Amino acid sequence: MRSEVRAGLLFIAPALALITVFFFLPVVAGMLLSLTDFDIYAIGSLDSVRFVGLGNYATLLSNPVFWKALGNTFTYVLLGGPLSVAISLGAAMLLNSKLVRFRGLFRTAYFAPVVTTLVAVAVVWRYLYHPRVGLLNQALGALGIGPVDWLGDPRWAIPAIIVMAAWKNFGYNMIIFMAGLQTIPESLYEAARIDGAGWWQQLWRITLPMLRPTTVFVVLMTMIGYFQIFAEPYVMTGGGGPLNATLTIVMLMYKEGFRWWNMGTSAAAAFVLFVIVFAATSLQLLLQRGREE
Repeated sequence: MRSEVRAGLLFIAPALALITVFFFLPVVAGMLLSLTDFDIYAIGSLDSVRFVGLGNYATLLSNPVFWKALGNTFTYVLLGGPLSVAISLGAAMLLNSKLVRFRGLFRTAYFAPVVTTLVAVAVVWRYLYHPRVGLLNQALGALGIGPVDWLGDPRWAIPAIIVMAAWKNFGYNMIIFMAGLQTIPESLYEAARIDGAGWWQQLWRITLPMLRPTTVFVVLMTMIGYFQIFAEPYVMTGGGGPLNATLTIVMLMYKEGFRWWNMGTSAAAAFVLFVIVFAATSLQLLLQRGREE
């Protein structure tokens, strides 16, 4: 038995070493950093670093920009998350249908935005959102509606970025949903059709219940991704504009740490986000477990 335990430890030792070096040690270092006033002067001399305890957290919580970024982040999660999951599930069910031809072509086309460089995607979408010559405003003009400054108006900036982010990322979740759909036995649908069940009943009684584990995974990953959203608003609005209307927690961390060199405050924001994501994930898993029981 001891030899088996020793062999098992030897097999997992490389993975544990990598996890320790590249995950646990940076987490501990970040936690310690959030308790200091580490800034640009500390980079030149560590003697200037002072222990401030929870001072960075107090400064962060008293900053109205932080609460603005937190509210924007929750807006991304609550609006973008369900939209992305719904589009992914709809596309997966459509491509999984027997009536669809050239499935491979459509899968490639729908997945292409996921692997496309965000800068290239941003160039296209900024043209679509252009207030004067954008295709969206031209379509609105054809309907007799005035132009909208999609990225310059604080009311429309977040919805515009959410639509772009959902379009770019839904292909990844679509592939996962398609894998889950292909695990559902066809005999269940055949039995349901024999019993007279329609498409809507098959969806609610067979497809969605059988997809529950896949849906939980997709929802969790999508939620975490939107909590950490950074690239889309940064590229589309140049850093959170207009008037911080698209600023997120991760973008605030970036600005605090690498623009203003307040590394301690940036680390504190990172741990606040960690607590929020951990609480949201735990709550969702708890609710899902209660439904299963």
